[in-house]
Amino acid sequence: MVSPQFINVLRKIHNRLKDCDVNWAVVGSLGLALRGIPIEPHDIDIMTDRLGAYEIGRIFLESVTKRVAPRTSETIQSHFGALEIDGVKVEIMGDFRVRLRDGIWEKPLEMTQYKQMAHVEEMLVPVLSLECEYQLSLKLGRTDKAEMLKKLLPDMKLH
Repeated sequence: MVSPQFINVLRKIHNRLKDCDVNWAVVGSLGLALRGIPIEPHDIDIMTDRLGAYEIGRIFLESVTKRVAPRTSETIQSHFGALEIDGVKVEIMGDFRVRLRDGIWEKPLEMTQYKQMAHVEEMLVPVLSLECEYQLSLKLGRTDKAEMLKKLLPDMKLH
């Protein structure tokens, strides 16, 4: 079950983004928890494209703790920023890319083909498909999460 604090912050995000042109989705642990998967989120991860990351940073300027900027680690590249809304950390990732084992960077994730809607109270919240979350977990070496999702996929009815 998702805590009321996370639902309230998600509502604030949803209300500000629902009528703008930003292509976004809640991903990671909260995206899974919103669909009833027993996982406790510790933050809110929002995936978008490059322009969307900067627009979200602008829309939530009063909550910015880290301005959106290009960021690269050994395995991930994105336009990354962070917010804090009512004590909840919100991470923004635009044009999210994964470095493959051969060292080549994948193209940024094309969210549109993996986006689904989750019913959360009175909201329709964009999330990524479980198949996409599974593939990302594998690519990022998060094997425990990937195994959990693999067990759920055959029986899971997706929206």
